[in-house]
Amino acid sequence: MEACERLQRIRRHVRLVPDFPSPGVLFRDISPLLKDPDAFKAAIDLLETHLRATCPRVDYIAGLDARGFLFGPPLAQRLGIGFVPIRKKGKLPGPTESVSYALEYGQAELEIQSDAVEPGKKVVLVDDLLATGGTMCAACELMKRLKAEVLECLVVIELLSLKGAEKLQPFRRHSLLQYD
Repeated sequence: MEACERLQRIRRHVRLVPDFPSPGVLFRDISPLLKDPDAFKAAIDLLETHLRATCPRVDYIAGLDARGFLFGPPLAQRLGIGFVPIRKKGKLPGPTESVSYALEYGQAELEIQSDAVEPGKKVVLVDDLLATGGTMCAACELMKRLKAEVLECLVVIELLSLKGAEKLQPFRRHSLLQYD
């Protein structure tokens, strides 16, 4: 199956949910994508193909809580590398690094175990969605604190109108699907 066909299959499995989580928001739901093994495989295939072409040497995939955990482990397994979770505050045992960041509706905090990534290692960050960029920027900051090199921020869906990519400069980013 060609890349174009794979993208169309993925796009057909993203459900639009109006007025969720609040009035006026058009939510992009990936639940149908996860439920369909062929559509999910198409997403992982495209992410893998992209990384093999653009990042020939990656040490870890780091997935953002929670939906980055759905795409990160199978991608890491295919690449033969480790997976590192970046969690919401209070979910990881042992010493952690944490960073606070702004959300549309308040503050949040992300954490990573202090020994999760060794200095100098090359990391690709993975999540399902790039909206305003706050969560992904916080994850980049965590990698900086661990002295790791962020090669790319990889997402399935990017909401272009929210301009999250602008906040990610100078980090590279790649999305499979883009919506206004």
